[in-house]
Amino acid sequence: MPELPTGEVVSTYEHYADAKHAVDLLARARFPVAEVSIVGNGLRSVERVTGRLTYGRVAMVGASSGAYLGVFLSILLFIFQPENASIFGVFIAAIVIGAGFGMLFGVLSYAMNRNRRDFSSVSQMVATRYDLITPAELVGEARRVLTSPENAERG
Repeated sequence: MPELPTGEVVSTYEHYADAKHAVDLLARARFPVAEVSIVGNGLRSVERVTGRLTYGRVAMVGASSGAYLGVFLSILLFIFQPENASIFGVFIAAIVIGAGFGMLFGVLSYAMNRNRRDFSSVSQMVATRYDLITPAELVGEARRVLTSPENAERG
């Protein structure tokens, strides 16, 4: 089972990129970074709306995912039965059929759920702060490395 790391907080950052940069600085200083953890605190679920759904957009997304499935199936068919068909004809047919079915299923699904959700979005978990944690015996060394003058110049 996943467990929270134990130890003390070396430093706290508002952005994950800053915490990652701090671990990079520790790694360059030959600090035992296998003992370091970045812990996100104050987790929030963020859903970013990417656009409005329309029948055209749903049809294009369904067609592209169906075409990918068609490519995959045609490759499998060629691998397991290369003597049965010309690769080009099977490849094109599988893409067209896959795109058609993907489009059909996408449009039908959208039509049945139309009044419930008319937008597309991407969900992610975001922390409000990131703590660098290391065992208590290594905290002083980690802080020394992170506050050294040459690391202060690097940003």
